[in-house]
Amino acid sequence: MANRDRASLPRPVSVLATPAADLWHFGIIALIAFLTLVDLFAAQAILPSLQREFDVSRAAMGFAVNASTFGMAAAGLAVGIFGRNLDRRNGIWISLALLAVPTMLLSTTRDLATFAGLRVAQGLCMATAFTLTMAYLAEHFPAERATGALAAYVTGNVASNLFGRILSAAVADLGGLSINFQTFALLNLAGAALVWTTLKRTEHMMPDRQICPTGSWRSVLGNRRLQSVLAVGFLILFVFIGTYTYVNFRLVELGLSPMQLGLVYFVFLPSLFTTPLGGMISRRLGAGAGIVLTLLFAVLGLIALLSGSLGVVLAGLAIVAVGTFLAQALATSQVGRIAGTEKAAASGAYLASYYTGGLFGSLLVGQIYDRFGWSTSVLMLVASLVLAMLVAVPLRAMRSGYRNGQETALPNRDGAPHP
Repeated sequence: MANRDRASLPRPVSVLATPAADLWHFGIIALIAFLTLVDLFAAQAILPSLQREFDVSRAAMGFAVNASTFGMAAAGLAVGIFGRNLDRRNGIWISLALLAVPTMLLSTTRDLATFAGLRVAQGLCMATAFTLTMAYLAEHFPAERATGALAAYVTGNVASNLFGRILSAAVADLGGLSINFQTFALLNLAGAALVWTTLKRTEHMMPDRQICPTGSWRSVLGNRRLQSVLAVGFLILFVFIGTYTYVNFRLVELGLSPMQLGLVYFVFLPSLFTTPLGGMISRRLGAGAGIVLTLLFAVLGLIALLSGSLGVVLAGLAIVAVGTFLAQALATSQVGRIAGTEKAAASGAYLASYYTGGLFGSLLVGQIYDRFGWSTSVLMLVASLVLAMLVAVPLRAMRSGYRNGQETALPNRDGAPHP
């Protein structure tokens, strides 16, 4: 069965595994990730301006801006269930081209419900491209290089968080909200063009096998270790969205202008260098201990956000970013290892849980902020990370190796295979 499955997969990209070749191809992967997800959090940098424009509460505007996470969750599940026969390259570039449509329409609406609906549409397009790209990388790179490709994609994601927010704040400050969304629509089209010109055509998301979708999802969601990873993912984005959405209002209270708000997101810069360390942390400490350690680091950053000093708050934001991005990389790396043969369903479940957490973060933290203030909001976020740490404790380290170019789970010391 294993030999037949491998034979039916698309052949890996025939690329010489040299440092120069890896640098080039991983750079393209990071750029595709950047252009795929650049819209996701960019609007958070202009949240105070959007609130004034729409004349609504902070919670209402924050929820509308982060409605894209609902689309991300829904599309993650849909592609996981129905996407195995989709052509990767066509699915990715068409999703990015379609993404430009709701992005452009955002420049014309001043109705909050319409704005939220367009953000959901953006999320649907982004998650479809995201999930298909991850499948493409798994199919086109041998196991010993797939980790590097995944790290490049996550790094591009981190870069989109940083430079997307900075660009959004700068363009909105100089040209207004409408020009801002029009600029991002052009970036969406640039992403579609990049995928069209650089990715090779593929056939199927995974080998065609007669598998009952209901049975696949039952086996995936019944896995207790995977349940822990799904809960950790939910709580990580809950805290991330809750923090970086509503801290803008705190920063405005500390005297920052819209343009300066964009520059604040240089706090993500250290994460560009620390996120690739996730693999080393997992090998040294194991997934559970690594997640606990990185989230404990993020908790220290959250506590710093209670300060009235701008410098301390900025340092806290940088620490939160480093901790949560590392924890997310560690959690993501465990999904495929735990899921066994049901990687597509497991990836869809994780993506859905992850972005659902972000949706709840935008809703609940905004309500807490409006009713009880910033300090209570931060304490709620700290409690959420503590809960994530407790959930991660049962996760055991999974050692991995390579056999015939394929990553394999190695047995425990007692000789029994990992579940």
